[in-house]
Amino acid sequence: MASRKNSLGRGLSTLIGDLDFGQEYDYVSGKHETREGFQLVPIELLSPNPDQPRREFSNESLTELARSLKETGIIQPLIARPAETGQGSFQIVAGERRWRAAQIAQIHEVPVIVRKFSDSEALQVALVENLQRAELSPLDEARAYRTLIDKFGHTQEILSKSLGKSRSQIANVLRLLTLPDQVQRQLEEGKLTIGHARAIIPAKDSATLSEKIIQKGLSVRQAEKLARKSASGSGTKREPQANRTDADTKAVERELSLCLGTKVSVRSFKDAKRGKLEISYRSLEQLDRICKVIVAGHLSQAS
Repeated sequence: MASRKNSLGRGLSTLIGDLDFGQEYDYVSGKHETREGFQLVPIELLSPNPDQPRREFSNESLTELARSLKETGIIQPLIARPAETGQGSFQIVAGERRWRAAQIAQIHEVPVIVRKFSDSEALQVALVENLQRAELSPLDEARAYRTLIDKFGHTQEILSKSLGKSRSQIANVLRLLTLPDQVQRQLEEGKLTIGHARAIIPAKDSATLSEKIIQKGLSVRQAEKLARKSASGSGTKREPQANRTDADTKAVERELSLCLGTKVSVRSFKDAKRGKLEISYRSLEQLDRICKVIVAGHLSQAS
């Protein structure tokens, strides 16, 4: 299993391994499959993965894909793993959209490559496939990264190497999760673009700013100007912030925000030797997770 763990994320083909197309095991019949490494599985034996990064499937795009499948069939096999319930059933790791479209097209069997993935591997395969196809929304992508970090112990550095993305790209996507729920919904509904959302992340009143952006139909550049104006306005009201815009302070805020998964503010007093550290949370569950992260960091240093 060590070799599989080291291969995590270096691309979909690396993760699923070098398939021996002449000797793929058929979990349905209990025999080795010799037909190009995949097997035909009845559609009712497949079920979606609850950790699938993609949350929304457009009915219009599914109908369009169903029409294509009727004409050409399913060219690329789905990837699945044996379901915990057994009984010849499988959980989809990659290809849920094809599975849904096949049902619309009334296709009764689909080609499937079956592998024994762990939960972490299954999530990463699904994430890689969706990213390669550019089918994930920014928030779906952010939630998938957060799950890999919180649930499976990945770091941003590991994800960066695994997914072929820079650490700053992953960090910027994760920052979307620090936005209030209201703003995240507006982003998912298409009322805000990813550019608008990134512009108002540093603002304390991001929910108010998002409403102004939507109501006035502001461009991303105008949103950035509005966020800067809001930040400078709040800075003048708070006396103890001589170095609020200091680059080092902002860097500390970014690192802490990414580590804790929420908005963090560092407020320095005039002497620049003292200040306040503010950690925001939106639910008791998030507060509990933040506490666990802090305690775990303290224990690791103590050891």
